[in-house]
Amino acid sequence: MNDAATLPVLDAFIVGAGPVGLATGCALRAAGLSVRVADAGSAERALEDSRVIALSAGSRDILRTLQAWPAADATPIGTIHISQRGHFGRTELRAADFGLDALGHVARAGSLVRALRTRAAALDLDIRYGLAVTGAREDGDAIEVSTADGPVRVRVLLWCEGRVADDEALARSRDYGQHAVIALATPASPHGHVAYERFTPQGPVALLPCGRDYAVVYTCDAADAEALRDETDARFMQRLSDAVGGRVRFTALGPRSAWPLALRMRADIVRGRQVWLGNAAQTLHPVAGQGLNLALRDVGQLAECLLPSLARQDGALDEALARYARLRRTDRAATGGFTDFLARVFTLGAGAPLLGPLAGHARGAALALLDAFPPARQFVGRRMMFRARGW
Repeated sequence: MNDAATLPVLDAFIVGAGPVGLATGCALRAAGLSVRVADAGSAERALEDSRVIALSAGSRDILRTLQAWPAADATPIGTIHISQRGHFGRTELRAADFGLDALGHVARAGSLVRALRTRAAALDLDIRYGLAVTGAREDGDAIEVSTADGPVRVRVLLWCEGRVADDEALARSRDYGQHAVIALATPASPHGHVAYERFTPQGPVALLPCGRDYAVVYTCDAADAEALRDETDARFMQRLSDAVGGRVRFTALGPRSAWPLALRMRADIVRGRQVWLGNAAQTLHPVAGQGLNLALRDVGQLAECLLPSLARQDGALDEALARYARLRRTDRAATGGFTDFLARVFTLGAGAPLLGPLAGHARGAALALLDAFPPARQFVGRRMMFRARGW
């Protein structure tokens, strides 16, 4: 048995071979670093992931830089129609107004993983499936990672899977008391690359063009999630059409699943030489589709901060990690706050006889003002497409 202290030291060890872990691995490996990725699940599991992801224009830029953009399976969003049910006020964000060919794209998670694996194979990235990480401890200038295959010594350990643990110190948290019911639905007419973000008293409803279908995210009270997941296809399709004011009719519906919604922001994303990214660092409400987009910005900035130090092996790693934590603070806080604000403000007054109508009129006035004032629309659009500081 090898003495752990005599083992060679890898530059980076990544826990999780989902989109965030693979993107991180590709970014570091492309610079010639020694990187290992471990995932407790099977190689097939991630490829079979049918979840649908909204990728912003900024995320497309990051994935293109990594040479892992799933072009054949990404459906462009040309227009985003934003409105609220039962009250006036609406606005539209159009790609042409921003000088872009698309505001974003929609892709299945499995397609994104496949594109990243293809790039990882070209880079000879070491990925090990069915390998659980059981612990980690600081050991001088390295971290000793405990795995089912034995210990590994690394310069930096990156956690890219799982969720923020209940016992972690949180900068912000909220249980929305809501679930998202998710499915694919086929519209009666071509969607024309138009996405809908419709705010209802129960929560936001999103329709995202995905191939010839719409990817549906239907937010509801937690108590209603099981019933909505199990009701007949015909009834749920009618519910969807009603939710968006009859703007879209549906002819077919795929399987439905339901997920609880919460906001959880880890306070410290760097501890020693360990870093948490993606869902391991923050979980957001799906309104505005910012979760993976924020995670990919984590990846891009981490690579920018780490690569010089890891490549030179000059002992400045701790300073580089501190810089990364400092640079991510504003984007994480602003994006988490932005999605939390949207999730709460558009359900404000729900069920309240007096407050409800007043809140609805105020939101309608805000949407109407946004529609009439292009600079404000530009600000919101760029915030959604690129980063918290969209200007």
